[in-house]
Amino acid sequence: MNKLPAITLSFWVMKICATTLGETAGDLLSMTLDVGYAISSLILISLFLLTLVGQLRARSYNPALYWTVILATSTAGTTISDFMDRTLGLGYATGSALLVTLLIAVFAMWYLSEKSLSVEHIESRRGELFY
Repeated sequence: MNKLPAITLSFWVMKICATTLGETAGDLLSMTLDVGYAISSLILISLFLLTLVGQLRARSYNPALYWTVILATSTAGTTISDFMDRTLGLGYATGSALLVTLLIAVFAMWYLSEKSLSVEHIESRRGELFY
């Protein structure tokens, strides 16, 4: 069931690169192509959901698919943050507080349902969804 990479230094380097690329790709859609943050968010959330379904359907670890999901997550996430700040006018402090609250809620639900927050040994579909 484990379809995750080992968490090593190279994992964190790749994660930082994916986050940086996610910010750039989100800005490409919203600002350079001038479709706005709302439409960009919808496009990128759709892309994220498509890649996530692919990851969930995979039977084994596929590095290209895994990192595509991470990149889609980063891209959608940064664009949603920009939407909250720039379009909704929530500001960074309010947007951050909202996102931290949601993150804490997800961690709480994950822990209550799985009795663990381990990312090294995910052995159930529900655990994989939380991850």
